[in-house]
Amino acid sequence: MNAAADRPVVRTESGAVRGFWEDWVSRDGGTSRSARFLGIPYAEPPVGDLRFLAPAPRAAWSGVRDAVAHGATPQRWSPYGDDPFVPEPSIPGDDLLSIDVGTPDPSADVGLPVLVYIHGGGFVGGSHASPWYQGHAFHRDGVVTVAFSYRLGYDGFGWIDGAPHNRGVLDWMAALAWVQRNIRAFGGDPSRVTIAGQSAGGAAVMRLLTMPAARGLFAGALALSPADTMMTVDDARRIAERGARGLGVTPDLDGMRAVPERTIIAAQDSFGAEQGEPFAGIFTGPDLFLSPAIDGDLIPEGVAEALASGVGDDVALLVGATAHEFNHVTGGSAEALADVSAAELLTRAGLPEELHAALIARSPRAGITDIAGQAMTDAVFRRHVARWADLRARGGAAERTWAYDFRWCSPMPDLGLAVHCLDLPFGFDILNDDVAVRRCGEDAPQELADAVHGDWLTLIETGRVEASAHAADHATVFYGDPDRGESRVEAPGYAQERVLAEATTPAIPADV
Repeated sequence: MNAAADRPVVRTESGAVRGFWEDWVSRDGGTSRSARFLGIPYAEPPVGDLRFLAPAPRAAWSGVRDAVAHGATPQRWSPYGDDPFVPEPSIPGDDLLSIDVGTPDPSADVGLPVLVYIHGGGFVGGSHASPWYQGHAFHRDGVVTVAFSYRLGYDGFGWIDGAPHNRGVLDWMAALAWVQRNIRAFGGDPSRVTIAGQSAGGAAVMRLLTMPAARGLFAGALALSPADTMMTVDDARRIAERGARGLGVTPDLDGMRAVPERTIIAAQDSFGAEQGEPFAGIFTGPDLFLSPAIDGDLIPEGVAEALASGVGDDVALLVGATAHEFNHVTGGSAEALADVSAAELLTRAGLPEELHAALIARSPRAGITDIAGQAMTDAVFRRHVARWADLRARGGAAERTWAYDFRWCSPMPDLGLAVHCLDLPFGFDILNDDVAVRRCGEDAPQELADAVHGDWLTLIETGRVEASAHAADHATVFYGDPDRGESRVEAPGYAQERVLAEATTPAIPADV
């Protein structure tokens, strides 16, 4: 028998692709089968004359294209070391803009709900090819999954005179438009697309949710630990000019194209603001300096302003964070903070003095680096979750907004807290994955995975969460809260973070 004849074939707008069948064994020993299609290009390779331009439509191909391997990743090597929390491989090559699709039924017009996952990595790293993002548990549950690559770092988000702004955002838009045009052939329903992402991916979800140009590309949004970059084009231009000076070129198309990609990647960490005292201004400045920028066009305004004016009110949103996102990453600052008091640190960070005591009380540990970590957690993530959920709850999206707070703490000695990314193995229901076991332990509670995954699944399937909307007295779904002793509890949440947000984020004009 011809082995290729047993492999699923789907026809996209650019040509036919041949995938493969894959079996998956869950933690309880159950099995499921899904069809996988990897490395489907959604745009031309953004290299050569196309480098730093908007994504170009992919030319059609003849015959049947094998779709059995992930496409190349814009992450050329991991900025997060050899063992990042989430396994996110780097894959070489120039065909950088591709899509992976997984489906329980690759038959046209089945009409299954669709999850499109946008990877994180601070907009400078991360990979759509992570085994965590393949979505086997969702295939088991009747959901089509999509993961795609997008340009990172300077290639995706650096300001260049004569080039379109926010090229990485244009990649997101092109990938989502591809889903709308093609997902029906894989068994998906283009009217039932939910976008999801964590960290920078969560920030991408919030940006897309509040972009008028993205209307109609998705019906639901799952924003996991989203940051708010607060970048402007003026910020981006200053960073680009500083970086170009360091490279000895001008920050225009000719100048930047003359610099090899690997040279820019190696140098881009130095493009940001001049280094000052540790943790200075974390409550007052942009979180990430190579990230989407408010350009007055594709991104006309900040996330909060757009939410206040009702952009995205028609989209269901589940948004939240872990309790101790960055509390574990500040240990390397111990020497620099050895002689710094908590009051000095928090004042330096831009936190009003009247809020110092509350933030210190939120820190689960008393050391100065632990307090610094809680300040990072609140500044980069939790205050934005509180503000954005409240803005939606006060407006036209009151019945389509849910908030969560993930508080289960890893038992692993090097973690011990509810840290950044810890919720992902639960949401993807992959507690038996080898790396997930290293992060969560061998006895991580399956009932917690059932709760988190179940809420994600319900949002994807129905556009709702089986919980009180956030408008109801700031209702929040708490996952694994040790103080409450259950996997899932509803209660008012983010009270202190709400006060923090009001004190540290720009006021929204009264006429918005």
